Amino acid sequence: MLGVRACLRRGLLLPRAQSGLAASRRGSSSRDKDRSATVASSVPMPAGGKGSRPSCPPSAPQRAPNRLINEKSPYLLQHAYNPVDWYPWGQEAFDKARKENKPIFLSVGYSTCHWCHMMEEESFQNEEIGRLLSEDFVSVKVDREERPDVDKVYMTFVQATSSGGGWPMSVWLTPNLQPFVGGTYFPPEDGLTRVGFRTVLLRIREQWKQNKNTLLENSQRVTTALLARSEISMGDRQLPPSAAIMNSRCFQQLDEGYDEEYGGFAEAPKFPTPVILSFLFSYWLSHRLTQDGSRAQQMALHTLKMMANGGIRDHVGQGFHRYSTDRQWLVPHFEKMLYDQAQLAVAYSQAFQISGDEFYSDVAKGILQYVSRSLSHRSGGFYSAEDADSPPERGMRPKEGAFYVWTVKEILQLLPEPVLDASEPLTSGQLLVKHYGLTEAGNISLNQDPKGELQGQNVLNIRYSLELTAARFGLDVEAVRTLLNLGLEKLFQARKHRPKPHLDSKMLAAWNGLMVSGYAVTGAVLGTDRLINCAVNGAKFLKRHMFDVASGRLMRTCYAGSGGTVEHSNPPCWGFLEDYAFVVRGLLDLYEASQESAWLEWALRLQDTQDRLFWDSRGGGYFCSEAELGAGLPLRLKDDQDGAEPSANSVSAHNLLRLHGFTGHKDWMDKCVCLLTAFSERMRRVPVALPEMVRALSAHQQTLKQIVICGDPQAKDTKALVQCVHSVYIPNKVLILADGNPSSFLSRQLPFLSTLRRLEDQATAYVCENQACSLPVTEPCELRKLLLQ
Repeated sequence: MLGVRACLRRGLLLPRAQSGLAASRRGSSSRDKDRSATVASSVPMPAGGKGSRPSCPPSAPQRAPNRLINEKSPYLLQHAYNPVDWYPWGQEAFDKARKENKPIFLSVGYSTCHWCHMMEEESFQNEEIGRLLSEDFVSVKVDREERPDVDKVYMTFVQATSSGGGWPMSVWLTPNLQPFVGGTYFPPEDGLTRVGFRTVLLRIREQWKQNKNTLLENSQRVTTALLARSEISMGDRQLPPSAAIMNSRCFQQLDEGYDEEYGGFAEAPKFPTPVILSFLFSYWLSHRLTQDGSRAQQMALHTLKMMANGGIRDHVGQGFHRYSTDRQWLVPHFEKMLYDQAQLAVAYSQAFQISGDEFYSDVAKGILQYVSRSLSHRSGGFYSAEDADSPPERGMRPKEGAFYVWTVKEILQLLPEPVLDASEPLTSGQLLVKHYGLTEAGNISLNQDPKGELQGQNVLNIRYSLELTAARFGLDVEAVRTLLNLGLEKLFQARKHRPKPHLDSKMLAAWNGLMVSGYAVTGAVLGTDRLINCAVNGAKFLKRHMFDVASGRLMRTCYAGSGGTVEHSNPPCWGFLEDYAFVVRGLLDLYEASQESAWLEWALRLQDTQDRLFWDSRGGGYFCSEAELGAGLPLRLKDDQDGAEPSANSVSAHNLLRLHGFTGHKDWMDKCVCLLTAFSERMRRVPVALPEMVRALSAHQQTLKQIVICGDPQAKDTKALVQCVHSVYIPNKVLILADGNPSSFLSRQLPFLSTLRRLEDQATAYVCENQACSLPVTEPCELRKLLLQ
């Protein structure tokens, strides 16, 4: 479909098992870059290529379901009627492989992955391929969003033994779970320059029969090499590297890759990558009197503006698509992910804090409007994603982007009203067509649509400013704004009649934590209680449905059941490091937005549990998974990449600093230093791969501000001072409300709060560093001056 994909690039090389280990690992996660897959084995194969998606299969009697029908994951359920004897990840599959001495075929994907759909249609629905998979292999299907530990371990193998990775990920394992062949998408049959999935299966079957011992030896060597290579530890280092040097190097690397014209940091495909924008804003704040500081601000703001004007943003229904297939942000991969919405809401809110331009706050509000409407469970939780594919009309085969694209004819028919006072004959449809860059021939080029499915179709993108469009037709700017908004609303209503993309109604603790942050930060910055209440409801959902009180542990997943109910898998899927890190961040943001200390107290308890389950007491930093949960996996990893989502270790470094600021507990500061020290070598080598951790390093080596507001939480003067704090971009701070109660949670944590007094019974603010405080101020304008120093 639309160009190359993150769940692609599919090549097949079969070098010796260790040949790929010398290759350097890429600087961004698999979901961030289009990858070229290779397969590690001992038998050469020709290069592979892209397969085509077949037309709808003819109607046939429904097959009996395989055992995936008993799973909760939408992705696994999509495969429940394949003619493949699929197993979910678990001991039953492993025991079968050992008992029958068969290799395991592991297929990893997610329910809104375009190329996962293609491989299912082309290969997993194929009867002959199904027989091969069922008779000669133990076939295991994994939802990468349910089991990120399994995904990370085997993606590390695929990336290390090839030129890349992506989804669907296809890996062949020994019965002891050690990988020996890996790749991504395979077309079903051989082509002139590609090898098909059926051929791969036949050759691996033959090699397992004839050269099994060689495969096992090679697999062991690769695993040993990966263990050594993936180790992240403090070693002999006592302290982390210099923040100033890491900051400078990270900025220079970003500056070198920056697209001056369209913003962003690559040619194509182009990803939003909010962690980079967050780094640039922080860099600007600490260098704002320098040329580099101004440059960093300009890079971030221009990127955000170009993205919001581009087709990667859904101008009709709001929210952002996954990434752009071109440099201009015009034609997206149409999938919509919850984690993108969460992080981009924060990025646009911060852009508004910094610039004061309501363009950015309007985009942030639009994102949250989309999430509330389309990705929200009625009990307060948030769904994972919407698919890129949907049928153009009911009963038709799904096509990527069908729900989102328009022809000029459709627009003109929907908006025929004449525009009064225009300098030439003009309808509302013609005005919208001009402003949003639509053409009769369509604005999707053939190289983005090689099968020609979207020719004549258009993606809405803002081509001109309101001022230019108004001048072109002799109209008032506000009149044009009103006409365009009315037109978009009519398109939105018309779009409701199209078949909707598939909704992945799985709810993940980690992404719900990010979304709590998105609502809390945006609500606080904009002073909008309704948005803060959405964050509160999200946190209540997490505590009610994804937290086990008895053990203090988070659950990774829950699912939307019938009638608005919430269901869980049995046994439950327990949380991973990212679940704890992202939920703790969300709770800290929610405390600062709501001043309800119960959220801060829960954050502290979750951090204690995270430390107990994931902390590496010998090497420093956090493992991605519990030791028991990952038993049997050949690697236990520490995520070292800030990509589409920030690394959980990077977020944890920030959380530890903030928790130390809220409580004064030295243990959390010590852990933060150990974590940053453990990742020293990775930061020194490729700082641009860890911009969020470089930001945490800077926050640690600067002094965290404790901004204390003494006052009645419900009083207007208290709220005015709190809103003043939220209006200023200060990433390296904690906001504390001291209500004068000496037995309150925060007063018990920070005894110095009891020494701070209100002036003349007014709400009073103090800016403290290392528990040494400024002179008190009572006016928001005075506080603002203090904060900007």
